[in-house]
Amino acid sequence: MGLDLSTPVLVVDDYQTMVRILRNLLKQVGFTDVDDASDGTAALSKLKEKQYGLVISDWNMEPMTGYELLQHVRADEKLRDIPFIMVTAEAKTENVVAAKKAGVNNYIVKPFNAQTLQAKISAVLGS
Repeated sequence: MGLDLSTPVLVVDDYQTMVRILRNLLKQVGFTDVDDASDGTAALSKLKEKQYGLVISDWNMEPMTGYELLQHVRADEKLRDIPFIMVTAEAKTENVVAAKKAGVNNYIVKPFNAQTLQAKISAVLGS
């Protein structure tokens, strides 16, 4: 089974430049249905309105962090199986461990390129 590039993807980041970069990288990889949210609270609303096949979220956001968003997603019966990739500028071991325990599917440390993003997505969704 190949990677389904029509899978709806939700990009969550409070930094518009990063949202643009992620959108462009996802387009390069071939994804066509990409939405974005500026924080975890907005992301939860969108996740309840539309069925996404992947969430790519920044860790550091206000008022709800990507880590808190991940916890909410995993605690929600309707959302808990959505593949979730965390993006962060910090490669702190305790963050990676905390995210793994909370149920993150993969982890990307900034900066990264389209190949890295594609490899992480393929690892999560199947190549």
